[in-house]
Amino acid sequence: MSQQVAVITGAGSGVGRAVARELASTGWRLALVGRRAEPLAETAAGLDPERALVLPADVTDEPQVEAVFDAAAAQFGRIDLLFNNAGRFGPSAPVEEVAAADWRAVVDVNLTGAFLCARAAFRRMKDQRPQGGRIVNNGSISAHVPRPHAIAYTATKHAITGLTRALSLEGRPYRIACGQLDIGNAATDMTAAMSAGVRQADGRVAPEPTMDVADVARTVRHMAELPLEANVQFATVMATAMPYIGRG
Repeated sequence: MSQQVAVITGAGSGVGRAVARELASTGWRLALVGRRAEPLAETAAGLDPERALVLPADVTDEPQVEAVFDAAAAQFGRIDLLFNNAGRFGPSAPVEEVAAADWRAVVDVNLTGAFLCARAAFRRMKDQRPQGGRIVNNGSISAHVPRPHAIAYTATKHAITGLTRALSLEGRPYRIACGQLDIGNAATDMTAAMSAGVRQADGRVAPEPTMDVADVARTVRHMAELPLEANVQFATVMATAMPYIGRG
């Protein structure tokens, strides 16, 4: 059983909740981070309370992010993994109708929030003994190809790829590995509309297949449990028949 420590953002639902439960099943100690306490408590339900720390926080708020990582390190002694998962889609709209405030709200969570959490994890992984740890960023199929009317989400997910590469480079001297998992159509509350139909690149609205979110969680656990001498730099896990290869 693992005695390692993971900080999971966006842990109150969807992919974050599935990853938390998968890691808990093999003994990881968890710091569960999200905006609201109640969903985090639901994620922690049934887990050993001494091994699951609920930490409500806004990842766009620098002092709150630092407080989360201080609390996790104080409770568990170190941080071995950050699953950088918190994110939002933002309103669906043609580019000419996207409000600047909506753009900034998506950038704040998906990019600035990911940076703040990665920076906080990096600092602690660099200073702790034994030195090192791993950051897994939640990218997206949208880190490769866009969906219509999702310019802010697409731009931030492309930027996550740059964040991943920069962290990988700067982490080398300190045994800090960073990888990215690009996820396509995992079945969660956020993707429920896909079975009813979503806009395609040619303007049609069509249903899309989804996959079990547990398969995403198992992929994250595989990445997380590699020795620090090995790293999955980029991986894609997706519903087999979703319109990704050949999209558009």
